[in-house]
Amino acid sequence: MRDYINISSVPYSEDCAQVGSENYVNMSRIECSVFKDMIIRTLGEPPIGACLTIKTFNHDFGSYKEIVVYFDDTIEESWKYAFNIEANAPEKWDAIAMSKLKELGYKI
Repeated sequence: MRDYINISSVPYSEDCAQVGSENYVNMSRIECSVFKDMIIRTLGEPPIGACLTIKTFNHDFGSYKEIVVYFDDTIEESWKYAFNIEANAPEKWDAIAMSKLKELGYKI
């Protein structure tokens, strides 16, 4: 069975774009894309049955984006990968991510 775990839009000790703020859609897209790349770079490529993606959710104040990890609970490597990301997602932006954020015009 396929399920997913919400991770976040940014590392857990970093500020993120706020729903409804000016340029939210673009800033959220940038931070999610860079965070997704950083997770893969630090915790590895998803195995068969798992997938990291950006998912949009509805909220009273508008839609927001987060990284989610999809997994197949019948494939051990898949669910282990998902729970490892949930438990060990990066706390702060690393130097590569910071450089990419600046390059893309993200205000840190």
